[in-house]
Amino acid sequence: MNSVKLYLKYVQLLVKAQAQYKASFIMLFIAQLISPIVMFAGVYFLFERFGNVQGWAMHEVFVSYAVITMSFYMAECIARGFDQFPNMIRTASFDRILVRPRGTILQVLGSAFDIRKISPFFVSCIILTLAIVSGDILWTFARVVMLFNMIISGTIIFCGVFMLQATAAFWTIGGIEFANIFTHGIRQHAIYPLNIFPRGITIFLTFIIPFGTVTYLPLRYLVGRIDGISWLYAFLPLTGALFILPCILAWRFGVRKYSSTGS
Repeated sequence: MNSVKLYLKYVQLLVKAQAQYKASFIMLFIAQLISPIVMFAGVYFLFERFGNVQGWAMHEVFVSYAVITMSFYMAECIARGFDQFPNMIRTASFDRILVRPRGTILQVLGSAFDIRKISPFFVSCIILTLAIVSGDILWTFARVVMLFNMIISGTIIFCGVFMLQATAAFWTIGGIEFANIFTHGIRQHAIYPLNIFPRGITIFLTFIIPFGTVTYLPLRYLVGRIDGISWLYAFLPLTGALFILPCILAWRFGVRKYSSTGS
């Protein structure tokens, strides 16, 4: 069984397990809608009060908001195992993973899959649709490809951030709240165009954790603020996805340095 089929089998079993108690599953599925709606309301009322943010119109920021939130919730769904990894370290469950004839990344990914995160993902899809309909963006095939790449690359970057957070657990044994700065904190900043923030934050979110290549730079081309070669910008977000490579290297380094915590 190849890795993809095995992962899909993991997902199938996890979804079946979560759906066993249907009433609880439905209520939790609905409850997950609250967070994105509250976040969206905060951004909406900001623009209702001030009209624009440093020249950025409401529908322009909503495109960025939707891309980041879709990426975040998709990553939370897929990389839930890395988010819960500190518990695996504390209970020594990771020891079992090490003796199995499969890669550690695949097995940790397959240890958890939160299907409930699909509901806020759909909310973000609706927000993106509203932003597209209300805006005056001239859509071409290259721009559609770029939007798709923005979402995919954003998901990969968030998965990398979750992986780094899990890697830290090899030395801290448990989770560290400081790591939330690089998940929820970054999400709060990345939903806005980066030029509204101080230079330090802009540099950090462009060259360290490259959300600037996923939202800000493509967004400027998408809304017509800069000109350029359309297909160059269409694949620009994929450069940000390369962030996953050093995350994988850091993870492998942590695995090599891991010593069991016992049972």
